[in-house]
Amino acid sequence: MKKVVILGAGMVGRTMAIDLAKKHTVTSVDISVDALKQLKEKGINTIQFDLGDSAGIKKIVKDYDIVLSAVPGFMGYRTIEAVIEAGKNVVDISFFPENCLELDKLAKSKDVIAIVDCGVAPGMHNIILGYHNEKMKITDFECLVGGLPKVKKWPFNYKAPFSPVDVIEEYTRPARYVENGAEVVKPALSDIEHVEIENMGTLESFNSDGLRSIIYTMPHIPNMKEKTLRYPGHIEKIMALRDSGFFNKTPINVNGKEIIPLEFTSRVLFNEWKLKDGEEEITVMRVTVIGTENGVKKKIVYNLHDEYDTASKASSMSRTTGYTATAAVNMVLEGIFSEKGLYPPELVGKYEKCFHYILDYLKARNVIYKKEETILK
Repeated sequence: MKKVVILGAGMVGRTMAIDLAKKHTVTSVDISVDALKQLKEKGINTIQFDLGDSAGIKKIVKDYDIVLSAVPGFMGYRTIEAVIEAGKNVVDISFFPENCLELDKLAKSKDVIAIVDCGVAPGMHNIILGYHNEKMKITDFECLVGGLPKVKKWPFNYKAPFSPVDVIEEYTRPARYVENGAEVVKPALSDIEHVEIENMGTLESFNSDGLRSIIYTMPHIPNMKEKTLRYPGHIEKIMALRDSGFFNKTPINVNGKEIIPLEFTSRVLFNEWKLKDGEEEITVMRVTVIGTENGVKKKIVYNLHDEYDTASKASSMSRTTGYTATAAVNMVLEGIFSEKGLYPPELVGKYEKCFHYILDYLKARNVIYKKEETILK
């Protein structure tokens, strides 16, 4: 059995710990006593620690075979940097805003394997693209993805299986996509469209900054876009909050006290958006790849529709995100992926053995991507 340490014991971190504990000795690290208590009751080792302390992280991870980072996005870059500096292999799902590729030189110098953005999106859509990029001359790539509550609750019709701060970041970070070979930057929440999704009906899609590393690693693909899905009406309410200043980071004075609007909003929305234990939700994703293979033009579509698992009591978002990451952890531990350096998922998925290992790993946990292939004229 290998020794795995997971930094972060939130909803996704908990699911990953339980999964990895089936084969390995797992230790979960978090500042929250309540989060760690749930894992301790399942026989998983725990350490209470403030993961904002980068120097302390280096000390914690030194005795483990691999590290899995599941901290909030704003902590992600410095956390994975500390792990790499400690000379430890790492898989990351924090989805930090910084350019992950800047850590490649450090990872190589430390002889470390670092796989980042290894969730559902980013994550699986990168892996799918990387795999087909080896087989096709791709002209178009699109990913539509969203996590949604099964029961709609006014006014937002939304629940977050992770920190509201990370969700708000998705609503405020400028969205980058590629059109006719040129990078385009637009505000988040722009280009709202209605799309029909199987088993879900009509959903809203909007631009979000989900391409991330693909912009740099796949510059030969002329058209690439990622959009987030929500129930109709959600985006208008979020735009009202954004445009009214509720997401601002500049302090304001309220009755003699300085408060940051974003922190206030996040605290309020935490209660409104918090996904309660046992509350059912759905993850939907549609990945479309268009290109030419052996002179034949094809359209390949992968559809994911995953729901809360009543047997394991794990949310869909924690399963679809977490099991992609735990698959990557096992690939590294088993020596299936051994390339040193910083690797976004598309550069992992290009290896056929890795692509099928991850899909099979997910399928064994009932996370199933259905593939459709159409010949185009």
